[in-house]
Amino acid sequence: MLRCSSFSPVARKVFQSSLVRNNRINVKVNNTLSAVRRLATTSDEAAENIANDQTVQLEIPATSYEGYMLEDLPDLTFETEKSTLLQMYKDMVIIRRMEMSADALYKAKKIRGFCHLSVGQEAIAVGVENAITKKDSVITSYRCHGFTYIRGSPVKDVLGELMGKRCGVSYGKGGSMHMYTTGFYGGNGIVGAQVPLGTGLAFAHQYNNEANCTFNLYGDGAANQGQVFESFNMAKLWDLPCIFCCENNKYGMGTSASRSSAMIEYYKRGQYIPGLKVNGMDVLAVFQASKFAKDWVISGNGPLVLEFETYRYGGHSMSDPGTTYRTREEIQNMRSRNDPIAGLKHHLIELNIATEDEVKAYDKAARKYVDEQVELADAAPPPEAKMDILFEDVYVPGSEIPVLRGRISDDSWSFAKGGFANR
Repeated sequence: MLRCSSFSPVARKVFQSSLVRNNRINVKVNNTLSAVRRLATTSDEAAENIANDQTVQLEIPATSYEGYMLEDLPDLTFETEKSTLLQMYKDMVIIRRMEMSADALYKAKKIRGFCHLSVGQEAIAVGVENAITKKDSVITSYRCHGFTYIRGSPVKDVLGELMGKRCGVSYGKGGSMHMYTTGFYGGNGIVGAQVPLGTGLAFAHQYNNEANCTFNLYGDGAANQGQVFESFNMAKLWDLPCIFCCENNKYGMGTSASRSSAMIEYYKRGQYIPGLKVNGMDVLAVFQASKFAKDWVISGNGPLVLEFETYRYGGHSMSDPGTTYRTREEIQNMRSRNDPIAGLKHHLIELNIATEDEVKAYDKAARKYVDEQVELADAAPPPEAKMDILFEDVYVPGSEIPVLRGRISDDSWSFAKGGFANR
């Protein structure tokens, strides 16, 4: 997660000063907004020096959740810190700016090949990350840039990977669909193929007696894959701490969910596994649902299926304009009514957590940070053009075998001095 130190001195000063303000918040709820919630301080004591960690109480609309085979749903009221809300906002802004920068770099032909952006879906990565720890596991599909950043990789490393630079998270060899960092297992290019892997990660947590879980994400387009249902079966058979998360952005490539799926209530797809539908455009609803889900699965209840209802503003990939199978009016309606960043921004201002000027300062600082990271990634060198880099990370350091066979039996490589060399 991005820290205050990532910003310029001026922006940092603005950020820090914004956290020292009213500790009593009592406002009317604006019932015309879908993500409206009330905030009130849990203490009547005024203490500016602890404003950053001040706990506030929030209320989520009852329409945020729908359950399946669940006796209880996530609490509609909960507490969190002001600093958490501000950090959520900053991270969503940075992810969006990063994705928009990737779009520009692609059009400038500095990014080649596949590139799937998540503009509009930022609330899922940010909400999930704030509900878990670094010891929990996350795995997802090829729309993975936001998760790579929020799990701990700098924007430079994400964009560097997209541009095929040595500074990239996979040393410039993986590209858009193959990104990894601590606690994040991809970035996987084959539709639905990550779901069995995520189930295995959950098995590892159980086998090692760890109080951790796996968030196993896939899209509505992958929800019809047979391997998803096979994973459901194994996870329930062994009651694994696995949270299956369908990011339902309404379209699998250019096909709407209603045209590809006989049953579009994806949270009920587990049949014998309980499910929960979540407003994926509200970062606080995602945050609360993710905490609920983790508590559920690590308590020995077995797996859970979440459906995050979300929306991507752009096309499926860079080759898709995104307007041949839906109208521009539909896209604009989602942007104007349900945008996750605009929604949280409204609450920060309306509830006196930040002023309009301070929010603008966050936006400006985020743009500056991402723009600087773009420059660093663009200036970074590509991987060195030599054969031995092909064998990097094939084996855990110290476990390399003496000889690695190549494409044919006569093409073999021996390990020496920390790398493989052709024999």
